[in-house]
Amino acid sequence: MRWSRTLLNTLRDNPQDAEINSHKLMIRAGLTRKLCGGLYTFMPMGLRSLHKISAIVREEMDRAGAQEILMPALQPAELWERSGRLKTMGPGMFKLKDRAERLMTLGPTHEEVVTELLSSEINSYRQLPCTVYQVQTKFRDEIRPRFGLMRAKEFIMKDAYSFDTSMDAADSSYKAMYDAYVRIFKRCGLDARPVEADTGDIGGQWSHEFMVLADSGEDGIIECPSCGYAANQEKAERSIAEREHSPCPAIEEIETPGIKSIDRLVSFLKCKASAFIKTLIYLADEQPVVVIIPGNRELNENKLKRLLNAGTLTKADDDTIASVTGAPTGFAGPVGITTKIYADKSLRNATNLISGANKVNAHIKNVDIERDTDISAYEDLVMVSAGDICPHCKARMKIKRGIEVGHVFKLGTKYSKAFEATYLNDQGESLEMVMGCYGIGVTRTLQAVIEQSNDKDGIIWPISVAPFAVTILNLDPSDELVNSAVLKLENELNKSNLDVFIDDRNERPGVKFKDADLIGCPIRVVIGARGLAGNNIEIKQRGSKEMDQVPAERAAESIIELAGHLFHAVHPLTNLSTE
Repeated sequence: MRWSRTLLNTLRDNPQDAEINSHKLMIRAGLTRKLCGGLYTFMPMGLRSLHKISAIVREEMDRAGAQEILMPALQPAELWERSGRLKTMGPGMFKLKDRAERLMTLGPTHEEVVTELLSSEINSYRQLPCTVYQVQTKFRDEIRPRFGLMRAKEFIMKDAYSFDTSMDAADSSYKAMYDAYVRIFKRCGLDARPVEADTGDIGGQWSHEFMVLADSGEDGIIECPSCGYAANQEKAERSIAEREHSPCPAIEEIETPGIKSIDRLVSFLKCKASAFIKTLIYLADEQPVVVIIPGNRELNENKLKRLLNAGTLTKADDDTIASVTGAPTGFAGPVGITTKIYADKSLRNATNLISGANKVNAHIKNVDIERDTDISAYEDLVMVSAGDICPHCKARMKIKRGIEVGHVFKLGTKYSKAFEATYLNDQGESLEMVMGCYGIGVTRTLQAVIEQSNDKDGIIWPISVAPFAVTILNLDPSDELVNSAVLKLENELNKSNLDVFIDDRNERPGVKFKDADLIGCPIRVVIGARGLAGNNIEIKQRGSKEMDQVPAERAAESIIELAGHLFHAVHPLTNLSTE
């Protein structure tokens, strides 16, 4: 392919609305163009890379025994009502009505559709296990689209679904998908780490996220440097040393006029944040609950929602807070409250704490949790932070940032029960199929590759997903000898299945070098009149400072050898699970 015949325009300056490197580089390198917030058009170069990622995904799904199907993006809302998710996913779904006034939704995912499908297609244990997948566009009404393809309203996802006869059989399907994901991300040139994760609105018993480490990542990853325990911050647990109960004076009231926040209380009372009780009021399925955590900690809403088995969980409004505590927002405390109280496990036996007095402009000190409050349960309810103790080996844990590119779930029978997806076993008994689901953000994976592999000059593509493996810079497009050498080399490389992009523009060499680095194809070849006069062609690997001058007759051989080395580096040779 020639640049002169390609819809490709590069930019020298960063787009103003791009916040992270990968987003800037996608726009500058001409891979994508923004339509509006959360919606992007893939240009020819970007689409080539997207197709290569999709091909890798399909190859590994097929290798793992999954069968490709394609389900409608437009779905009847009653399917989501049957599963209960029409309400729990709420405003995150695009909803519309057809001309018959039937409520429809644009699918953010396809658990409901695929379970409805398989419930009518499978009726015997002889048809199981069965895993199906699709590569398709999804829609989510993100409240704040950002970071380009990382958080978009429309995106391409590979979603797979397994159906089995038992939990043990489902574990085998889960492992097959887990192993396939390890291979997929390796082949895409990504360092993607599997971490324990929360199941969220999808539900199920267990899940892993595949995270690409990046400072720009929206997700926190908790890691133990000693034993290797890793989980995203929503799921991570910590070990807590048991407190010994110590004597505590009687409660005293303190005037705190207009002082509501922990930060202001710390300054006003000259205490550490850990000396306070943070009292939070929530509505779980519209019923109020009270949660108390140490003042220096943040509540993990996913843990609370999971504990309460709640369909919906929202922060209480001011009227509800006043009804539960008898005081305005900012002065809540656990003493004297009759609503159920759930406490973080680190507060068990805690004494000499400060909390709101459930009275305007007042707090109380010398709170003894066991003496002064009625706790319904002590649970792990806070976000794990750097320095917390590993739940497995007791070492101090660290926190890193990551980009989620894949997620695998053990669903159990949540959806098969709702959609009566059953099979007959060898005894003629009707049993519910056990499910798993497995997603990869295909468009997000493309941007994650760029985020993890770039330098100050531009993208550094892994050869497996680069728009082209080789870019040839024709420095003298009006010279027939140069054109002949370019065409000859292109034909030799094409015979070895290497895709070639030729910069044949009438531009200065400096412009071509800059654009080649920006677009980032793995192998750059320079052919010019001066080099050919000495029978030399220049070959350079993107990201390397070294360049080789090789005789023209050996150029194809050298490039093919380098390309083989680069492909080998990203292609796993084994099928071993890292779980």
